[in-house]
Amino acid sequence: MKRLVSVAIALVVAGLVSSSLAAENPTGTWKWTASFGGQEREQTLTLKLEGDKLTGSMPGRDGGEPTQISDGTFKDDKVTFSVTREFNGQKRTTKYSGAVKGDTITGKTERERDGQTTSTDWVAKRQK
Repeated sequence: MKRLVSVAIALVVAGLVSSSLAAENPTGTWKWTASFGGQEREQTLTLKLEGDKLTGSMPGRDGGEPTQISDGTFKDDKVTFSVTREFNGQKRTTKYSGAVKGDTITGKTERERDGQTTSTDWVAKRQK
């Protein structure tokens, strides 16, 4: 009976360890296509998870300097971060949120313009 209990405990512990190891990790380069004013553009995002800190960047338009993400978090397989860019002297922030599953992030972006908040879906694929 003791042996059976020991085996059962070992299986439970092994299950807990393997499930924690199976947690998704957002580190990598991600790509998706976004629509802006009727035009489609390929977007690239590089993320790196260090402990519970999520950092990364998105290349600037037309080969410009990369923009660092801010407020990056990763918890329970969910990413959140913001990207602030400047256009014609005005700063615009886009907030990203999404769920990581394998090599896909599925989520929403949110941005405010002229006092109105707009939201769009995004689905990014990790690049190999």
